[in-house]
Amino acid sequence: MSTLACGCPGANVRTIEKPETENVTYTDNRPSELRQWPTQLHLVPPHAPYLQNAHLLIAADCVPFAYADFHRDFIKGRVLVNACPKLDDTSPYVDKLAAIITQNDIQSVMVTIMEVPCCRGMAMFAQQAIAQSGKDVPLEVAVIGVDGTRKA
Repeated sequence: MSTLACGCPGANVRTIEKPETENVTYTDNRPSELRQWPTQLHLVPPHAPYLQNAHLLIAADCVPFAYADFHRDFIKGRVLVNACPKLDDTSPYVDKLAAIITQNDIQSVMVTIMEVPCCRGMAMFAQQAIAQSGKDVPLEVAVIGVDGTRKA
């Protein structure tokens, strides 16, 4: 593992050793569970009709690439917004999420983040947004390892 100049543990370069999967047969073409567009948090208007009565999924951008069954385990039955707590301009995120929660009858919030420290900000944004909304919305955080396994 080599460290990049920025010093962020999440930017450490790693090779993840896995067995070859060329002999694996996928028996079905799974359909996408995505039910709305856009998904980028910056682009989703808080008044979008698909947010009404939704179970909201807030995903850090890297999670769907790391976690193979992201659609089945996380998107299914939820409305997705995604963002990157490290590379995006996150200054509007708490207010935007609070507006989404305030203007819609959000049933629950699930946040998927990577195990790297910079990703924890996404869970913090969700907690602050729920508090700012004044609503009692259940919050769950799922942590995905850089090796693609679910940690929590």
